[in-house]
Amino acid sequence: MRRLFGTDGVRGLANGELLTPELAVAVSASAARVLAAHDRSHRPVAVVGRDPRASGEMLEAAVVAGLTSAGADAVRVGVVPTPAVAHLVAELGADLGVMISASHNPMPDNGIKLFAAGGHKLPDEVELEIEAGLTPPATRPTGAAVGRVRDLPDAIARYGAHLVAATPVSLVGIRVVVDCAHGAASVAAPEAYAKAGADVVAINAAPDGLNINDGVGSTHLGPLRAAVLAHGADLGIAHDGDADRCLAVDAGGNDVDGDHIMAVLAVAMRDAGELVDDTLVATVMSNLGLHLAMRAQGITLRTTGVGDRYVLEDLRAGGYSLGGEQSGHVVLPGHATTGDGLLTAMRLMARMASTGSSLAELAGVMTSLPQVLVNVPVGDKDTVAASESVRVAVAAAEAALGDTGRVLLRPSGTEQLVRVMVEAPTAETAERTAADLAEVVAAAS
Repeated sequence: MRRLFGTDGVRGLANGELLTPELAVAVSASAARVLAAHDRSHRPVAVVGRDPRASGEMLEAAVVAGLTSAGADAVRVGVVPTPAVAHLVAELGADLGVMISASHNPMPDNGIKLFAAGGHKLPDEVELEIEAGLTPPATRPTGAAVGRVRDLPDAIARYGAHLVAATPVSLVGIRVVVDCAHGAASVAAPEAYAKAGADVVAINAAPDGLNINDGVGSTHLGPLRAAVLAHGADLGIAHDGDADRCLAVDAGGNDVDGDHIMAVLAVAMRDAGELVDDTLVATVMSNLGLHLAMRAQGITLRTTGVGDRYVLEDLRAGGYSLGGEQSGHVVLPGHATTGDGLLTAMRLMARMASTGSSLAELAGVMTSLPQVLVNVPVGDKDTVAASESVRVAVAAAEAALGDTGRVLLRPSGTEQLVRVMVEAPTAETAERTAADLAEVVAAAS
C-alpha cells in the first residue's frame, strides 16, 4: 500500500507532519539507491530543481543531502519548471531527477516529484520500492564515495533552446501576455517565448518565495484576461506554479481550456502528419464536445482514468504523439516526457502564426457542452458509488440524455466524496440532472 506517493509525487504542508526535511533526506537517498541500482559502472547523477516557494530552499538542502549521502552527485539547476528538470535529466544522461514543487497548491504546501533516467515519471512499483527503502542501510558511502554537488548556471538557457527547437515556425507577429503565477516559469517562459520571436508581456513574474499562486496563474485567470485586453494581445497564457501545464485566453478575453488546446493541436498535428494513428489521448473528464469535435475531424479519441500519469501510460503503450487533460496538462512525447506548459503554449502560438488565424477561430473547432460537477459527501464512497439505487439512477439519466450528453460518477481519490459530473445540451438540463443524481447518491450513503 502507498503511504507517501500520491498521483504526482509526495505532497503536503512543508515542515508539517508529513513533508519534513528528514523525509526529504530519506526519500531522495532511497530514490538514488533504487533508480541507480541498474548500473553500477559510474557514480549516480541526480538533477535537482525547485519552484520559488520559501520552503523549497530548505527542502532542496535536504534533498541534496539525501542524494549525496547515498553516493549520488547532485546537479542543482535552481528555480526551473518541472518539465525543465525532466528534459535536463535526459540531456545530461542523469540517473534521476528531483523537482521540489507543489504545482498549483498554495505557498505553504510543497512536494517532491521524481523522474527516472530519460526524464520519465515513475511507475507505481518503483515508487513502492522507494517507500520500502526509506530506512538507511547499515553501511553508507564514506570518503571519496560521498556524492558531490555542482550547479548548472545555464539550465534555463538549455531548456529554452530545446523549446525553441521544438517550435516549428517563428512566433514573430504574435503578442502574448504570460501569467507566470510568481512561480517556476517567471524567467523561463518570457525568455523562451521571446527567443521564438513573440512580443511578450510578462505579468506576475516577480516571485518572493511567498506569493506563488496567490490569486494569479492558471487557477485565477482574471488578471490574465484583464491584461490581454489592456495590452491588445493576441492571446494570454497562464501557467501554474511549476509550469507543467497552461491555460489560455483569446484576444477577446475568453477562456481556452485544455480540451480546446488539445483540439487545436490535434488538428495541427494531423495536418502536418505528426499525429500518430490520428489519435488523441485524454481523460474521462474531457468534455463531450472534444469527443464530438475529434469525431468530425476524423481523429480517434482514446480516454483514460483521471491523472496525467494515466495519459502518459497510454501514450507510451500505444506510441501516440498527443495527449492531455482538461486542466491544461498536455504531453507531446515527440518533444517531452511529461506535461510541459511552455512547450504547449509555443506549439499553440505556432499554429496561430502558421495559419494566420486567431486563437478564437482555431478554438472554434470545438464547442463545449455545459458541464456541472457536484461533490457529494458520503460515509463510504466506494459502497455508495456501487449501490444499486445509484446504478439505476445513472442508467436512467444516461438514457434520457442519449447521444446529447453524458454522466460520469466516480469516488474521489482522496476524500469521502462521490463526484457527479453531467454534460448536457443546456446548462439547465445539466444542472437538473446532476442535482437529481446527487440526491440519489446522498440517500444511498
